[in-house]
Amino acid sequence: MGEEAPEYLLDNFDEFSLLKGNQTSNIVGKKIYVVGGCEDGEDNSLSIKIFDSSTREWLIPTVLGVKPTPCKLHSAVPVNEDRILVLKSNTATDDCLWFLEVDTRFVKEQKKILGTEVVAWSKGVQGTGPKPVVISGPSGVGKGTLISKLMKEFPSTFGFSVSHTTRAPREKEVHGVHYYFTERSKMENDIREGKFLESASVHGNLYGTSIEAVEAVTDSGKRCILDIDVQGARSVRTSSLEAIFIFICPPSFEELEKRLRARGTETEEQVQKRLRNARAELDQGKSAGLFDHVLVNDDLERCCEELKKILSLDSDADPVAYPTTEDTRITDFHAVSARDKKILIHCGAEQGMPPTIYELDVSSLKGGAPGRTRGLNMHPINLPTDVLTGINMD
Repeated sequence: MGEEAPEYLLDNFDEFSLLKGNQTSNIVGKKIYVVGGCEDGEDNSLSIKIFDSSTREWLIPTVLGVKPTPCKLHSAVPVNEDRILVLKSNTATDDCLWFLEVDTRFVKEQKKILGTEVVAWSKGVQGTGPKPVVISGPSGVGKGTLISKLMKEFPSTFGFSVSHTTRAPREKEVHGVHYYFTERSKMENDIREGKFLESASVHGNLYGTSIEAVEAVTDSGKRCILDIDVQGARSVRTSSLEAIFIFICPPSFEELEKRLRARGTETEEQVQKRLRNARAELDQGKSAGLFDHVLVNDDLERCCEELKKILSLDSDADPVAYPTTEDTRITDFHAVSARDKKILIHCGAEQGMPPTIYELDVSSLKGGAPGRTRGLNMHPINLPTDVLTGINMD
């Protein structure tokens, strides 16, 4: 059952802008953002072009993020001064809501880096999802062992974010399980296209965490664990991803060297290089505001118990917002209106079914490009019969 419509919405239908064709335009600031294909309707891609009213010039921006798949029809409405909500019609519930970011922090940063006009796509997701966990520490400190113990004890709670690397696989390492092993040229290109949350050069090889690797775990309802170095953690901290940051350090530098040598997987030159990097990481791990928690791995079992306490695994965890909603499908014939962080979506009748009204709450948005935009709450609402019958969408 839907909820009753708020009073302020009942007299607000004149604000609807009807969907016409597969091309929309929205004014944000001094720019007009045109989303969609050709006016003849033959191109279903959600391409972007911008008209700058101050210079009276058309701009073709660099488009970052994971782009929506083509659709026959869509509508669009500005949410605020930095993003536009795009609704794809006749698509699955988990694919109908998208945001085109035009002036968010991520977009502003990319404009400075690339020196050109930039927009970014971000998929809209209902609910907040569990907060990821970033675990960092020098090589040999025992991060992998701690994570393995955590995932073995709580297999349905955590999911491991598999990183990409350009180094060759070691013995018994499996592609897609331990790492995604890739070519340097391909990974560099993906980094330029904004497909990575963080990346770094470590021991002469590229390592990185792709956006999809993290989002796929969160989409499944699990808390994603990211095992990355301090440089990567710093990049994640400055991104739109909300996470818990934990640094693991050894009881002493001598003990760390002992553990590294005991592995027997590196040459003396490689060991010395890892030790130099470890000293730098231990210093950086003390940086103010970077890590929320610092754990000393002097005893594996005790350290694991402390980690579980931080993650509230010894008590009831913080609730995660996953709104229960029936299947939502935006029909080809629909209209949208925005007011006070609420989007009203009127889907016209089809196949003998009555019209459907959805209210989309966008007041608590979290995240965004280069990942998902979470915190959406969409539900059907009930309008009086005389209001429904009085709506003319012709």
